[in-house]
Parts: sequence; structure tokens; C-alpha cells
Amino acid sequence: MTAVDEVQLLPTRKLGSGQRTEVWIADALDGAPRLVYASEELLLEAPNWAPDGDALLLNGHGLLWRLTLEPETTLDQVIIDDLPPINNDHVLDPPRGLIYLSANDGHLYVAPIEGGTATRVSHDSTRYHFLHGVSPDGGTLAFVDLPRGDFSASGRLALIPSAGGETTYPEAGSRHLDGPEYSADGAWIYLNTEEFGVRPGHAQVARVPAAGGTPERLVESDTVDWFPHLAPEGDLAAYISFPTGTLGHPADLEVEIRVVSTTDWTTPLRVIPLFGGQGTINVNSWSPDGRRFAYVAYPITTANA
Repeated sequence: MTAVDEVQLLPTRKLGSGQRTEVWIADALDGAPRLVYASEELLLEAPNWAPDGDALLLNGHGLLWRLTLEPETTLDQVIIDDLPPINNDHVLDPPRGLIYLSANDGHLYVAPIEGGTATRVSHDSTRYHFLHGVSPDGGTLAFVDLPRGDFSASGRLALIPSAGGETTYPEAGSRHLDGPEYSADGAWIYLNTEEFGVRPGHAQVARVPAAGGTPERLVESDTVDWFPHLAPEGDLAAYISFPTGTLGHPADLEVEIRVVSTTDWTTPLRVIPLFGGQGTINVNSWSPDGRRFAYVAYPITTANA
């Protein structure tokens, strides 16, 4: 590996006592979700659906893993050299066969989806870079920018060329935001923001023009709503709702995944309750055909809780 910046790495999450990882797949609109993998040793997070449709890509213990679904379920590490431990912010650029990853040194990296050698994209070691989106043409990454070591600061929408270069900060309101993800046509960036919040931490789902602008609220709720993810065709979206009064997007809460039509965000088409939160759907987990999505739950058994 190349030398990591002389900074403290962000911590890597682990399962608690009596807890396990459960990876689930749900049809977009109906049918019972299907448990596809469980582990009492490895905390897996944030599934991306692999471009071939046969596997999920997740992070766990600082590494990238491929969970093959067909013809049988197997979990294998994706070997990427020159990559520090990673966190649960990673996105795919299928047309170019690339995966972009946020590492625990605070920087952004790019590597082949199938594994290989990573290259660092970001350059400012005074900032944390938490990746959430890549433009449809593969040319721009959208991420959340925070000053290193200050998680009390408001996250800013930030853009950087995927080949590296200068970071820019388009207008997106003045309050904390997270989860910026491009629409399929590249015209919009969808995110959650506290711009409309009536109490501290009251994140709501919104969108801004890709070039920047005033946030447009998409749904009004009393819950704390994070990480809107659009299906490939842009007709459906899924996001995660935390209980009223939640600060941030913590782990180990009773939460809901809500599926909506992008023509009417106000009426959920499907609601899936689970025990999770952080790591459940931090990144886009829709299947390439837009018919299913993946998520992770972290139940704690009564006997060991």
C-alpha cells in the first residue's frame, strides 16, 4: 500500500454483542423481502448492486466484498491495492467499470470494480470527503465536505472531477446536508438536508439543480429522512426514515425504508421496517433493472442484548 496521510483514520464499525449482519433483497413494490446472507462475525454495510446483476458490493472491516447471489451465495473479498481502509460511502460507474470509494483517511479513491489498484482522486487533507454520487457521464463526483476533525460542522455539497482536480461548492442551502446523488439525466442532485427542519437534525429529502440552486423539498414529514436513492429509470426512489428527533444517521434504531414514485414523494408505495440505520442504505442499492433493491439490517438477539 502507499503511505496513508499522517492523520488519524476514522474508526471501522464492528458488530455489537449478540448482533448480526443481515443482507436482504426486496422487490420494489410487493412481496416479502428475502434474506440472502447473515453473519455474526462481519459487519457489512451499504450494498451497491454489481453491474452484472448477480452480486452485491459491500464494505466490511475496512475492505470491499462481493456477495455473489447466483448461482449460489458466496462472499469474497475484492482485492484492491493501494487503498486505505474504506467506509460505507462508495458508488459505481458501470459504463467505465469503475468504483469510487471513500476511505477512512478522509480521501476519495477510484479502482476497477473487479479489483486492481486504487488511485487517489481528492487532494485536500484538511477536509473529509464522503462520497455519494457520480455524474452519468462519469466526469464528476458529488460528495459531502467537512473540515477534518470537526463533525459538528455542517456538511457542504461539493463536486470534484473524477480524474482529480479542483473542488467546487455549488449552492445548496446553508444548513447541513448529506447523500448527494445524481439523477439519471444528470440534471438534478438528490440529497437530504436540514434546510427545512423545524428542530435540530430534522433532515428532509430534497433536490437541487446539478449546477447548484435553492433546495426543493420533495416530502414533508415529522421523521428524519436520509439518503434518497433513485432507481435506474428514475421512476422510483427509496430512502430511509429515522425516528422523530434523531440527530444524524446513527446505528441501531428502529427505522423504515420507504419506496415512492418520483412523481409523488408524499405517498409511500412500500414501507419496510427494520432494525438498522447507519449502513442500511447509505448508497444506491437498486438492481440494474430497477425491480429490486438491497439493504442491511443489524438485529440484536434478545438472549444477548
